[in-house]
Amino acid sequence: MKLSDYHYELPNDRIAQTPLPQRDTAKLLFYDKGKIKDFSFYQIPDLLPSDSFLVFNNTKVIPARLLLQKPTGAIIEVFLLEPTLPSDIAVAMKATEMCVWKCLIGNKKRFKEPLKIDLQIKSEKISLQITLINKQEVHFTWDNPKVSFAEILHHLGRIPLPPYIKRNAQKEDEERYQTIFAKKEGAVAAPTASLHFTEEVLSKIAQKGIDKDFLTLHVGAGTFQPVKEEDFRRHTMHSEQIVVSLTNIENLLDNLSKNIIAVGTTAMRTLETLYWFGAKILQQKPQQTRIFVEKLLPYELKNPPSAKEALEAIKELMLANNLKEIQGETEIFIFPSYQFKICKGLITNFHLPETTLILLVAAFVGEDWRKIYEHALQNEYRFLSYGDSSLLIPKK
Repeated sequence: MKLSDYHYELPNDRIAQTPLPQRDTAKLLFYDKGKIKDFSFYQIPDLLPSDSFLVFNNTKVIPARLLLQKPTGAIIEVFLLEPTLPSDIAVAMKATEMCVWKCLIGNKKRFKEPLKIDLQIKSEKISLQITLINKQEVHFTWDNPKVSFAEILHHLGRIPLPPYIKRNAQKEDEERYQTIFAKKEGAVAAPTASLHFTEEVLSKIAQKGIDKDFLTLHVGAGTFQPVKEEDFRRHTMHSEQIVVSLTNIENLLDNLSKNIIAVGTTAMRTLETLYWFGAKILQQKPQQTRIFVEKLLPYELKNPPSAKEALEAIKELMLANNLKEIQGETEIFIFPSYQFKICKGLITNFHLPETTLILLVAAFVGEDWRKIYEHALQNEYRFLSYGDSSLLIPKK
């Protein structure tokens, strides 16, 4: 449980600063039950077990970075983290006339008076006022009910590249820092494992008879939060919003006997969260229908049910409440000693040392995580969001 056991040296020049010209030409490290081989990502349809079932995250990155200029010329940066009024991301994006977001503020000492900005979006004129109401919350108000907050963001905001990409976002990032199936707006970081997929790759996967499904986890800035506690269990785990449909639950139940492969750590967190939420329903019988899984619940709940029992509990809850969709938050913390309940494979990029994501990978593949990363470093793999990929099938 020592953070320092999950350190490795990552040279700065191995951190990809730009995407490759073609999404599916990234390198692919294939870890298959202890053995490592090198491929290109477009070969992944031939590497997936024939009885695979892929689960993707269809969240869409919002232009969450606002650079606002005062009349004095001073620049104030407002980085949206999560909505607080309304608190549901989908509702907040559709909001008209007002909403409140938790934000990171750059040059906060200059943000004493409300900022007023006149905009024209399509044919609509808008007077927007942006007010700092406490240390981290920003109040947005505008005078035109025909314009949603999403439309204002797309007019005013910029794509928020990760902090380790040392350049400003460019026009190409608007397309390349989104998956080709991005649908539900709300993330401030991309589910980067999915950035390598093209229509051609998806078509070849389908031709093999491999099915897929799409869940939603809105990736938050907390995914970049460093772990500072040597006993990493003390780390304050970030919470992220998830959205799951009844069809998702039914598809998982129908495919439990297959190799369920999470495309990205965010899809994996969502799938494992669903198991523990189902376990909570069975053991604690919560009255509310909103998903919430505490960070250490998997290590505290005794006599966990089977995956089928847990998922059926969610299905029964949804049917009893006439719900086609269920939402909530997860702060699940997956680290070594975790017992995976749903996922049997993982497609993921390469992550920073001493982070929650490297802990998740180590939990999934065991001590071989170090062998995987040493191989990637020795073979010129590109790391992090715009970097190369891996397909991980752990030992039984």
